[in-house]
Amino acid sequence: MATPDQKSPNVLLQNLCCRILGRGEADVAQQFQFAVRVIGSNYAPTVERDEFLVAEKIKKELIRQRREADAALFSELHRKLHSQGVLKNKWSILYLLLNLSEDPRKQASKVTSYASLFAQALPRDAHSTPYYCARPQTLPLNYQDRSTQAQSSGSLGSSGISSIGVCGLSGPTPVQPFLPGQSHQAPGVGDGLRQQLGQRLAWVLTASQPSSQTPASKGLPNALSRNVTRSRREGDPSGALEVTEAALVRDILYVFQGIDGKNIKMSSTENCYRVEGKANLNKSLRDTAVRLAELGWLHNKIRKYADQRSLDRSFGLVGQSFCAALHQELKEYYRLLSVLHSQLQLEDDQGVNLGLESSLTLRRLLVWTYDPKIRLKTLAALVDHCQGRKGGELASAVHAYTKTGDPYMKSLVQHILSLVSHPVLSFLYRWIYDGELEDTYHEFFVASDPTVKTDRLWHDKYTLRKSMIPSFITMDQSRKVLLIGKSINFLHQVCHDQTPTTKMIAVTQSAESPRDAADLFTDLENAFQGKIDAAYFETSKYLLDVLNKKYSLLEHMQAMRRYLLLGQGDFIRHLMDLLKPELVRPATTLYQHNLTGILETAVRATNAQFDSPEILRRLDVRLLEVSPGDTGWDVFSLDYHVDGPIATVFTRECMSHYLRVFNFLWRAKRMEYILTDIRKGHMCNAKLLRNMPEFSGVLHQCHILASEMVHFIHQMQYYITFEVLECSWDELWNRVQQAQDLDHIIAAHEAFLDTITSRCLLDSDSRVLLNQLRAVFDQIIELQNAQDAMYRAALEELQRRLQFEEKKKQRELEGQWGVTAAEEEEENRRIREFQDSIPKMCSQLRILTHFYQGVVQQFLVLLTTSSDESLRFLSFRLDFNEHYKAREPRLRVSLGSRGRRSSHT
Repeated sequence: MATPDQKSPNVLLQNLCCRILGRGEADVAQQFQFAVRVIGSNYAPTVERDEFLVAEKIKKELIRQRREADAALFSELHRKLHSQGVLKNKWSILYLLLNLSEDPRKQASKVTSYASLFAQALPRDAHSTPYYCARPQTLPLNYQDRSTQAQSSGSLGSSGISSIGVCGLSGPTPVQPFLPGQSHQAPGVGDGLRQQLGQRLAWVLTASQPSSQTPASKGLPNALSRNVTRSRREGDPSGALEVTEAALVRDILYVFQGIDGKNIKMSSTENCYRVEGKANLNKSLRDTAVRLAELGWLHNKIRKYADQRSLDRSFGLVGQSFCAALHQELKEYYRLLSVLHSQLQLEDDQGVNLGLESSLTLRRLLVWTYDPKIRLKTLAALVDHCQGRKGGELASAVHAYTKTGDPYMKSLVQHILSLVSHPVLSFLYRWIYDGELEDTYHEFFVASDPTVKTDRLWHDKYTLRKSMIPSFITMDQSRKVLLIGKSINFLHQVCHDQTPTTKMIAVTQSAESPRDAADLFTDLENAFQGKIDAAYFETSKYLLDVLNKKYSLLEHMQAMRRYLLLGQGDFIRHLMDLLKPELVRPATTLYQHNLTGILETAVRATNAQFDSPEILRRLDVRLLEVSPGDTGWDVFSLDYHVDGPIATVFTRECMSHYLRVFNFLWRAKRMEYILTDIRKGHMCNAKLLRNMPEFSGVLHQCHILASEMVHFIHQMQYYITFEVLECSWDELWNRVQQAQDLDHIIAAHEAFLDTITSRCLLDSDSRVLLNQLRAVFDQIIELQNAQDAMYRAALEELQRRLQFEEKKKQRELEGQWGVTAAEEEEENRRIREFQDSIPKMCSQLRILTHFYQGVVQQFLVLLTTSSDESLRFLSFRLDFNEHYKAREPRLRVSLGSRGRRSSHT
């Protein structure tokens, strides 16, 4: 059984060294000490922990080995690995695969990697904490102390910046550190050890022969000569300076950060970087430098926009998110620059010649900055496109750049869009789940007007800012979003319903992070649409239930139909009978309280008494503005008081429409009422006036004219009642029953009012028709007045004749003469006067008939030319026997052309 000392880490590590090297404990003492120092230190890989950079390095290595098919296969496998969340540390796996793919048996006869240079510069007692990879902004500032410490240990080791991400560019080359006191390994040493499984560590720890030259002394002349600029070329009398490629590389790295170099500076007139004209360069280097300098120009453009807009508070949260995304992309760009600077610094410290395989050159910079240049070009295009935009409009501008076939560019823009859309989602979820709108900088597509009062909350307080609707949200989705929050606020402020939104909407969701926003917007047609629809249906359903059950919206709508649109027939007829004595008086003599009492009497005497007390309480009498000569019939109107939530549907504009329609229907109903009285007068007076044969002609003309009017009014009443009111009401009721939100009910109700207003000839297009119809109504009133006057004269005459005959009989019974000659003469004179007035009556009736028929004919002509099909059909019914067609030539032309049109169709 092993003792506790045999299981200690030191013993196990020593055994591992002996097993790998195949030597005894005494021979591996030096390697054991080095291994202890490595394990006890905090060394980290000298590359950035960037999964993308490592994957690109693997693909470039495969392409360099002419394995393009393997590179394509690796790219597809890496994409699938990235889309799955099985592995947590993908970067570590890829970095391990990259290291395992390299050959540890590579000859080290010359310096071919910066990792080996770093190993050569490792001090003998290297047990300090190494410098981790970091961005330039986060690096420690005590560079001088570290370099001093390294030099005091007898080494020219690299500084903190020089060790940043070396392998990120030249590849994670197998590290071959030289142990203290040992020199560069000669070729061919350790071939037997390479056959073992641990050959890489064996190669690292294998001892080598002493060398007379230390790593610190290598390459110093090269380091001194790297940036040397020859004063002039041999034989060049002009004295132009000849700039080396190394100096251009250093200038380019400064230009990448927007800093002018010694030979490359920003031209303010041309707005681009230019190589100094006095610099002696060949055309190839000059053109390459200019191409590389474009990266600096792009960096300056993006940095200027991001810095300026970041300080602008009015730019809003969406704009600040866009600036943060730009800063994030610039930090990734700075990571590349830090790697380039560290490599350049390492070359300077170790004196690497430009001719070496992995040294920095302009051509290598062109290759390494190809992808960053594409990213910066995309960002610069976004900056140009987003100038002057904010909020949802800015998100739409970013979203427009996702519609590209370049997957690299699309993934970059989608990442930025996920950051930019995060505030929009925050606004949206706060609005649809809490009804709260905290949009200080007016970025959200829902706008609120705090000056609007509660009674106009639904109509005017919340509106859509169409310019701020992101392009990835459809107009239907934005309308639903508006309705959801508006419904919640309407319930709280108008309906005084304080039910928590969690009881209205089953599931709530918020955008916790930009990744949530990105995941949600990748499935706009399913996930996002589903959340919006769920909140919309549940909120709208709850609001409609409150309006129908608590505030009886549908019952009030039916009450409007029964009372203001004269649907309650028995009530309207009885009300007219009771109001007739009052309404025939001048309008100035009416008192509203008297009319209100009559209204209550009519309610109690008819089926209206069975309506809800809440409905009857709202029913009232209203007197319109009085004009000179108006009677009570002209100013009387019923009114229906609305308030609270139902006033949202029955607005003031709607009630004014109801008032106009009521006045029209009330006048038409009055015409029917008048003709009924005329017909009753005919029936009652026909027998009384049978003893006056001279008056029969007048009675006949009255009867004929009244029959024409009755036919006209009956057809108009049929049209109004059935074709206008009933059909429109049935359509309204069906739409209300199928309504999904309050806006649907309001829209259906307004469409109902518009339909009955236009078909009742109350719109602006039917003004001429309405004037003609009112002229017809006036002729009916004229007939009533004329007939009443004729009947009064005839009845008075009949009464006098009866009195004369009665007096005559009475005298005969008394034994006296029935009548004297004077009385008989007076009676005959009076009869002749009455008979002389009959032709005047007939003439008056003929004039009235002629005028009435002319008005009706003009009305029919207007009907036949109307664009409304129902009005054209009305003209058929009004002139079913072509009575007016025979009298009016224009009507014959209109009817004929209309008939031809009908036959063609």
